[in-house]
Amino acid sequence: MHGPRSLAYSIYENRLLRSLDRSRLPHHIGIILDGHRRYARESGLASYVDSYRAGMARFEDFLSWSHELDVPVITAWVLSRENLDRPEAELAPYFDVLTELFGRLPEKASQRRQRIRFIGSLDLLPGDLVGAAKSAEAASPDGDYLLNIAMGYGGRQEIVDAAKDLVTRLAGEGVKAEEMAAHLDAPSLARHMYSADVPDPDLLIRTSGESRLSGFLLWQSAYAEFVFVDVYWPAFRRVDFLRALRDFTRRNRRFGR
Repeated sequence: MHGPRSLAYSIYENRLLRSLDRSRLPHHIGIILDGHRRYARESGLASYVDSYRAGMARFEDFLSWSHELDVPVITAWVLSRENLDRPEAELAPYFDVLTELFGRLPEKASQRRQRIRFIGSLDLLPGDLVGAAKSAEAASPDGDYLLNIAMGYGGRQEIVDAAKDLVTRLAGEGVKAEEMAAHLDAPSLARHMYSADVPDPDLLIRTSGESRLSGFLLWQSAYAEFVFVDVYWPAFRRVDFLRALRDFTRRNRRFGR
């Protein structure tokens, strides 16, 4: 984007930045990267690979925007369990683009003092993709900031897995089956979620105009604020992000009260 339009956006971005109450910014943002294929169709791109690559480049931009505002935790949903039912011809190019992304992320993560962690049913994914994910984790084990990448992820499955882990632990401690119910409560189950060591998200953002979570962080999102953005993910701009943050900082969070 160049010329007067670019200048106008720059002025507007600066105005949004100045309007943000930094003391009210979220500590944990969940983001659903939705709309790659629709973006490709409506933009007349030759293949979905072009929109996937544009989307992952925009994801890297988003990580930089978030770090500039000192957001400690990002959880990004790049692939759902339900997506795995798509035809191989659709999935394989996306897997390749994700593998490329995971090769690039550690260098920037190191500069941002950011850990990388993957959550979801990685056992359902191709070995090359899982290997790239594990390599990215190993290359970024420490840091003050955290990037969770949800891949092969389903919110219901996370709750099922947490319940299984809790029951397995109780059985290992010798708790009898008839006594287990007394040990099951929200705090104990929460400790077995994939990201039990980080605070629940304050803000969840979904692009592409869809006004639903589709299972993203079902347990953790009980008191999160939601922002649904009309643009497709590859077209998501810094100004869209700043608007979402502005809306968040202006909300009166009641936490069910």
